[in-house]
Amino acid sequence: MHKQSEALLEEKLLKQLEILDYERVIITDEPAMLKNLKQQIEKHNKTTFTEKEFERILNHLSKGNIFDRAKILRDKMHLIRDNGDTFYIEFINQDQWCKNEFQVAQQITMEGTYKNRYDVTLLINGLPLVQIELKRRGLELKEAFNQTNRYQRHSYNAGYGLFQYIQFFVISNGVNTKYYANNKKQSLKQTFFWANTDNTNITKLEDFTNCFLEPCHVAKMITRYTVLNQTDEMLMILRPYQYYAIEEIIDRVKNTNKNGYIWHTTGSGKTLTSFKASQILTHMSEVKKIVFVVDRKDLDYQTTKEFNSFSEGSVDGTDNTKKLVEQFADNTSLIVTTIQKLNTAITRERYTKKMEALKDEKIVFIFDECHRSQFGDTHKRITNFFKNFQMFGFTGTPIFAENAAKNEHGKRTTRDLFGECLHKYVITDAIKDGNVLKFAIEYVGKYKKKDGSKNEIDIQVEEIDKKELLESDDRIEKITDYIIANHDRKTHSKEFTAMFCVSSVDVLTKYYDLFKKKKLAGKHSLTVATIFSYTANEDDKDANGFIESSLDLSENAEVNKHSRDKLEGYIQDYNQHFNSKFSTKDSKLFYNYYKDIAKKVKEKKIDILLVVNMFLTGFDSKTLNTLYVDKNLKYHGLIQAFSRTNRILNEVKSQGNIVCFRNLKAETDKAIALFANKDANEVIFVEPYEKYTERFNKVTKEMKQLVPTVASVDQLIDEKEQFAFVQFFRELMRLMNVLKGFANFSFKDLSLTLQEYEDYKSKYLDIHDQVKQDNEKEKVSILNDVDFELELIHRDEVTVSYILQLLKVLLDKDEGEDFEKKKKSIIDMILGEADLRSKKELIERFISENLIQIKDSADIEEEFEKFLDTEKQSALNEICKEEDLNAEKLNQLISNYLFTERPPLREEIIGTLKYKPALLQRKGIVSRLSKKIFEFVEVFIDGI
Repeated sequence: MHKQSEALLEEKLLKQLEILDYERVIITDEPAMLKNLKQQIEKHNKTTFTEKEFERILNHLSKGNIFDRAKILRDKMHLIRDNGDTFYIEFINQDQWCKNEFQVAQQITMEGTYKNRYDVTLLINGLPLVQIELKRRGLELKEAFNQTNRYQRHSYNAGYGLFQYIQFFVISNGVNTKYYANNKKQSLKQTFFWANTDNTNITKLEDFTNCFLEPCHVAKMITRYTVLNQTDEMLMILRPYQYYAIEEIIDRVKNTNKNGYIWHTTGSGKTLTSFKASQILTHMSEVKKIVFVVDRKDLDYQTTKEFNSFSEGSVDGTDNTKKLVEQFADNTSLIVTTIQKLNTAITRERYTKKMEALKDEKIVFIFDECHRSQFGDTHKRITNFFKNFQMFGFTGTPIFAENAAKNEHGKRTTRDLFGECLHKYVITDAIKDGNVLKFAIEYVGKYKKKDGSKNEIDIQVEEIDKKELLESDDRIEKITDYIIANHDRKTHSKEFTAMFCVSSVDVLTKYYDLFKKKKLAGKHSLTVATIFSYTANEDDKDANGFIESSLDLSENAEVNKHSRDKLEGYIQDYNQHFNSKFSTKDSKLFYNYYKDIAKKVKEKKIDILLVVNMFLTGFDSKTLNTLYVDKNLKYHGLIQAFSRTNRILNEVKSQGNIVCFRNLKAETDKAIALFANKDANEVIFVEPYEKYTERFNKVTKEMKQLVPTVASVDQLIDEKEQFAFVQFFRELMRLMNVLKGFANFSFKDLSLTLQEYEDYKSKYLDIHDQVKQDNEKEKVSILNDVDFELELIHRDEVTVSYILQLLKVLLDKDEGEDFEKKKKSIIDMILGEADLRSKKELIERFISENLIQIKDSADIEEEFEKFLDTEKQSALNEICKEEDLNAEKLNQLISNYLFTERPPLREEIIGTLKYKPALLQRKGIVSRLSKKIFEFVEVFIDGI
């Protein structure tokens, strides 16, 4: 079948965009773009600018990074005109987004570090706001994604840097089309398909163009549905299900008085959706107040920062109801509050007088995670107090008749409280789209009893589900030993973190004390921390699935003294480890402890967080990938707890690991059937071990048809064959990444030996190194755009320090054949590690020139440091001699680069020269010097 070329795909797209009312313009380079920009800004602002005025506009536009420019785009510019008049320039109309000037251009060329030519650019009011990168059919989207990353590095900041105004990218090979925000920090995993309201993906470029690239929709996505995250200083663009949910809420508020709820699965970004809905509603004149309601325990370190990034100072995590009442009385349009404070504001007499004035005003309440069980009474109080309100709830796990718990109000479902469901995006949708990960569930531990004969038989779960067995010291020790033995495997050598949920505070103390005892005995080096409520019994006696994790810190709260004393001791362990001063003796210090634990888990400073109920709902950490379970869970409680593990992060995090020490299979199946569909299991769970070994062996067989032996890789001259080998081995790495997480993984089950796998890996890295060295200005190789996913073969334990330890062992052995053999195996190991390959020559030289002369192996580190310093100085001197540089200035430039993590600018590099180069020479000098500086840092500084 004939493959459609990029040029044909591009021409077809341009014609389609013209039909959609984009004006097609010929812009070849930056001067042409500036000329067009002046005309379009004048047209949009219904005026003309002098050349000097336009120069001031350009100076204003050329400031800052991508995030700064996103703010400039949305703000008006105060221009003092040549005649002294004041004029406010609008760069984009945010309120009436269709009323902007829309153009399309192709093949604009910009020259930065390298010359780049961009496929299709959408301009709004003359600024390039959307970049479309096309690949011919049959090529993977990752190539287009990598190409936009190259543009970001090489040429978007060239000239006036107008391409840093890009708000989002579109990548397509005709068959598959995705979009994503202009954010350097994301991977291909953070790219999205557009979809219909029923979550059916729109993948073909032609269909995507008609619905998503229609001018009004593009402008709406930029002005209304792109979020400027102040915390991380990056752009975020909403996904289709988030868009549809917000549109439904806006329509309800505009045209009805009805309530409603949004069912978006845990981990799909509900908080962002609900907050964005709140933010948009503040612009509706008919609404007096938007009240965004969360549970206090959700106000962890990160959430507080994120909320305040949208509305400065909007979140107050204390019990300060007075401040909340003041916000109701003043002109604050968006209030973020906790359910606890809202309840106090409408029930305590000292506040209700002030609140009376708002009884008849139009108020919209938005509840994040609306199924919190304490919401029952508060719901009634709100509906009784306010007379002109609308309520919208967001939940990942609605309450249906099947999973509703009885209380004094009877069984109440989410529908009873909020009315109809306005939009659904369930767990199967999220996994299909790659917005959350699948779960890999292992059930560990079988219990058997004697039947009076010599044989043992399995017994039913209900027979063994007894407190005396479940809480026995023997069982708890076996589980602790299992976790210690398997934790590295589950978390990719502590690349990720874990939580361990247990049935009661008493059981938790047994586990914590045992982990501590075994650590002191040198059995493990895991950092284990814990938190639980000391104000009430946190046990989950009836395991009804409602996970309570109250953080009631009020003075009148009932305290369990035993729990409090235990927790105080554990907090002192924490204080000693992290040099902190937390305590349960002061509610603020305890709340800060809660927030600090959340922060430390996200920063991977805690290996295992031991809990009863806390943190099992509402806590999001992308770096958490494993949940150990010794607790009965069901329905929404089970899904919420499991979902702590399945946030998308990178290629290494391929699934959320659930290790169950109880037989929760039946409850898991019931929960999945309720919150997805009855046939959803194979979508939600990682396949069995055997399926992955089968797939690995199939790919190995296909790869060996191309390269029967490791040596065959060197014979691949044709780039297409090299590309095929890279794809085969990359797939093997992805499968290996999953396989290593299984407790029963063994190379014996694979058709490649460990040595063969390592040897093929070295060849794979050889090709990567060759591509990296390719310094062509124009893209000529299909391998330039391959993502080699080196993170899948990164091993923290194999470092320069580790190699030096091996050299110590080598030095202590006899010389001769064994010495040479072991020396070769160390060099081979270096070749198999992506992070060490650049240091191969350095380490080889150290071995051949210095190792034999060292008498005592204890001196190796010190001798290597001396050797390194000499080699480093020698390399710097060589660069200075070759390029005629000032050594002091070069040293300063490298120090600045390491401190700021920002590559040196052209002017900074030129500033290190002892002479003033001609303008035409500068570009070549900068390119050559940049390469030498980066190589120097990679060899002598990174990873040492």
